[in-house]
Amino acid sequence: MTDHDHRTEKLTDALRQAGVRITRQRAALLSVLADAEDHPEATELHRRAEEVVPGISLSTVYRTLTELEMQGVILRHQFEGTPARFEHTETHHHDHMIDVETGEVVEFANERIERLQAEIADAMGYEIVHHRLELYVRKKASPAPQG
Repeated sequence: MTDHDHRTEKLTDALRQAGVRITRQRAALLSVLADAEDHPEATELHRRAEEVVPGISLSTVYRTLTELEMQGVILRHQFEGTPARFEHTETHHHDHMIDVETGEVVEFANERIERLQAEIADAMGYEIVHHRLELYVRKKASPAPQG
């Protein structure tokens, strides 16, 4: 079974357990969501699903995303100043850098940051249960040529 098939099955099962009927339009949305390696907004997911099966309504996309989030199989990211973005939970732990000029979301993982966070929590008498790290960034200006 491919990663895509596994993710699609997990998303489909979550909706069925919630009592949601899997229509052709919802199946297309679930397939698009399973394929997404970026962090698409609901309107982008709608556009992608519409290419596969015309006729899906934006309200169906929003209702389906809300149910999938409630079932714990997708994550909603609300980065500052942007519409909500979504990703499936079948990913490794990662943090995000958000380019404040372009809105691009870049995933990254850094073991030093993870260790430091754990050390800080431990020093204060805590253990980390869950965390999210978001860095808001902009590209550095290129240095002026020396002449």
